[in-house]
Amino acid sequence: MLAGIQELAPEIKARAAEIEAARRVPPDIVERLRSIGIFRMFVPRSHGGLELDFPAGMEVIKALARLDGSIGWITVVAGASSLFVAASRPEMYQRIYQDGPDTAICGSSQPGGTAERVTDGYRVKGRWPFASGCTHADWIGGFCIVTENGKPVTGAQGKPLVRVVALPARDWEIEDTWYAAGLKGTGSHHVTLRERLVPDADFFDLGTAPHQPGPLYQALPQWLPLVHGAFAVGVAEGCVDDLLALANTGKQQLYAALPMRESETFQYDLGRISANLAAAQAFQEVQAASHWRHAVSGTLNDEDLVTEGARSAVWLATTCVGIADACFALAGSSAVHDSSPLQRRLRDLHVGAQHAHAQQRLYVDVGKLALRRSAGDAG
Repeated sequence: MLAGIQELAPEIKARAAEIEAARRVPPDIVERLRSIGIFRMFVPRSHGGLELDFPAGMEVIKALARLDGSIGWITVVAGASSLFVAASRPEMYQRIYQDGPDTAICGSSQPGGTAERVTDGYRVKGRWPFASGCTHADWIGGFCIVTENGKPVTGAQGKPLVRVVALPARDWEIEDTWYAAGLKGTGSHHVTLRERLVPDADFFDLGTAPHQPGPLYQALPQWLPLVHGAFAVGVAEGCVDDLLALANTGKQQLYAALPMRESETFQYDLGRISANLAAAQAFQEVQAASHWRHAVSGTLNDEDLVTEGARSAVWLATTCVGIADACFALAGSSAVHDSSPLQRRLRDLHVGAQHAHAQQRLYVDVGKLALRRSAGDAG
C-alpha cells in the first residue's frame, strides 16, 4: 500500500488546487485510492479485506495525510467507517460488503436524526452535518435518537437511546454545504433523510458485543482518537517537507542577510520544529502500539484507554498545529499565496483540530484519570 501511495504522490501533489476547488476528491483519484486498498484496510480477511494491524493502518493514514490533508482525512473516514460497521449484525454486514471489500462508507456521528418506533420498524428523518466523503460513498450512516410517541426512549445510564441507521448512498440527499476554511476537498456536506420507513434490519447499535472476530473489532471508541492523531502527524510531516524544500531552493527573504538555509536563526527554529515533530511521531507510534497490544491481549475494551487515546489526540493536534504555524511563519511571504502548499496544510490542521476528538476540554478527563490512578497507587 505504501508503495502504491508513493506512485500516486506526484499526481496528488499536482492536483491539490483542483481538489480544493472541487471541494471533493476527484472520482479518478478515489478509484486509484480504492485500488491501493484504503477502503479495505480494516475490513476482515473473511470478507476479502486486508485486516491490517492497527499501527500499520496508521502508517497508511500518515502517508496520505503527508501528501494532502483532504485525502488523509477521507482515509481516516475510510478506516474508521470500516470499524464502525463491524458492530453491525452479520446480515447487515453481508449486505454492505456484498459487492466486495472496497466499499466506501461514511457517515455522521452527531445524532442529527430521529427514529420513531412504529410497527414495521422506524420512521426516520433528519439532517446530519460533516459527512466527510459522502460524494464518493457507497453507503452512508447517521446516528439517530430513538423516540416513541414523539418522546426520546431512555437507554443506558438514563441517556437517550441512540442507534445508527445505515443505507445505500442513493437513499440519501446530499446538501451542498461544505464551504470551509480547511480540509476543503473532503466533501463534508450535510446529508438528509426525508421522513421514511426503515426496517430494523437497517439499524445497528454501538457498544454491543463484537460481531466480527479479531483484535481490530473488539472495541470502537478506543480507536477513534488515534486515527485523528495519525492524521495530524502526517500533515505536520508535510509542513516540514515543504519548509525544507523551500529552504533548499536557496530562497533568501527580503532584507535578510543570508539565504534561509544558511541563517542561524532559521536553523535554530528548524531544529526546534524538528524536535517537536519527532516527539509527535514518537507519541503517536507509542500510543498506537500500546492500544494494539491491548487489542491483541483482549483488554482493549476499557474506558481508561479511551481517555488515554484522547490525551494523545489532543496533544498531537495542538503540537502539530504549532508545527504548521511555525513553518508558515518561517516561510515568510512566499507561504501566503494560494499556490503554497504550506498555507493549505496550515488551514487543514487548524480545521482538523476543531474535531470533537481533538478538543482541549478532553484534558479534564485526562486529569481525572491521572488523579484516580495516583490515588490507587497511594492506596
